[in-house]
Amino acid sequence: MPESELNADVMVVTGRLAERLVRQVTDDIARETHGSLRVVVVPISVAALCHVDWLLRKLPEAWPNDATDISRVILPGWCQGDLTLLNERFGIPFERGPIDIRDLPAYLGLGAKPPVNLVEYDIEILAEVNHAPRLSDADIVALAARYREHGADVIDIGTVPGESWGRIEEVVVLLMREGHRVSIDSFDRREVESAVAAGAELVLSCQRATVDWMSKLGVELVAIPDTPDDADSLDDLAAQLDALGVRYRLDSILEPVGVGFAKSFARYFDVRRRHPEAAVMMGIGNVTELAETDSAGLSLLLAGACQELGIQSILTTEVASWCRSAVREFDLARRIVKVAVDRGMPAKSIDPGLLLLRDRKEQPVGQEVLDDWAKSIKDPNYRIIVERGEIHILNRDGYWRGTDAFELFDRFIVDAASLDVPHAFYLGYELAKAVTALTLGKRYVQDESLRWGLLTIPEASAHERRRKNVDGS
Repeated sequence: MPESELNADVMVVTGRLAERLVRQVTDDIARETHGSLRVVVVPISVAALCHVDWLLRKLPEAWPNDATDISRVILPGWCQGDLTLLNERFGIPFERGPIDIRDLPAYLGLGAKPPVNLVEYDIEILAEVNHAPRLSDADIVALAARYREHGADVIDIGTVPGESWGRIEEVVVLLMREGHRVSIDSFDRREVESAVAAGAELVLSCQRATVDWMSKLGVELVAIPDTPDDADSLDDLAAQLDALGVRYRLDSILEPVGVGFAKSFARYFDVRRRHPEAAVMMGIGNVTELAETDSAGLSLLLAGACQELGIQSILTTEVASWCRSAVREFDLARRIVKVAVDRGMPAKSIDPGLLLLRDRKEQPVGQEVLDDWAKSIKDPNYRIIVERGEIHILNRDGYWRGTDAFELFDRFIVDAASLDVPHAFYLGYELAKAVTALTLGKRYVQDESLRWGLLTIPEASAHERRRKNVDGS
């Protein structure tokens, strides 16, 4: 929302318990925007539990007499009921705001940059079906479909070195019937010729020893050196393919970390310098698969290098368990680096989808608010907050804090036998999430899923589940 639109015509409705935090947030907004928001406190401890029918009765009593210019009312995100009843009663629009009041600035669009268009990208993704001869046709089709759904442009059929697969042609036809573009990754002449005859459009990989017969295939080739450190052989191969009029991509071979990675990475700079107009490909699997680390950060780093060097395609795989979302990660990474390079900016604050373990920013409630809640809560429901290196648990019976969920449980549950099974399960589930957030420095919001970037699986909160049971929906 532009600053000029943020003035006293916005009203935020809250309950007694959250009043201090809500005013803290709205005061911060006022300082940043030189505007203000009206805060109305309705006579209920937890405003999140209020219902439209209840607000129709109680909100008029709390409405300020001088609030004549209100044109927009923001209710707690959990508020239940039909908001059109409030719209009709007050003659102004009501809306459910964020579930967590700390998200109000973002909800209002304050401090937000214009939405980033992540539709465009320059780098093509080849996703390899590794050791395809070891898989059933159904497995190959399913894997190819998943790769395409996650962003792959071409399905690469990886064969088994030293073996000759008699069904390669059938599999290429099968994939093409599913609408896939197909490449073949093999040095076996019969496999390659059969795949190309069936419609494969790209061959990985051509060396000087195979150029005589591969150059006659009539399709694009990936040209590689005789050995990774033999740049002259790659230059010579490129010259031969140019003379023969064969389309090709140069790949100087990226090597694993610990086995020549830095030198091999530098060779791509040399390839681009020596062949400024050539198409270049990078096989990133030697790095992502052969280093035991989550692949998301590596994907962004390698995508950035490809974007800056004009490397138009990459080959990736999802064999190692830490690479099982590598295609999705690189798909997002190529879009992020496209924006970053085009705008000449760091690859930051563009999209948080690759923040799988960490979050962008913690938003603490603050000790004053926690102390206030500890004095004000009158119901038995537990509130769980994670901040400043501890788990904080509050209800009418006390305020407990610490880092060990089991020890905390023993302290705040005096009589565990009195807990019903659903409540015990709920507390255990939320505490497990809280410990995970504490361990990783992630933001924890009770009743919401932890955020895992593009891997986040939305979950229905206990509150939503209860509301559905009451409403029968």
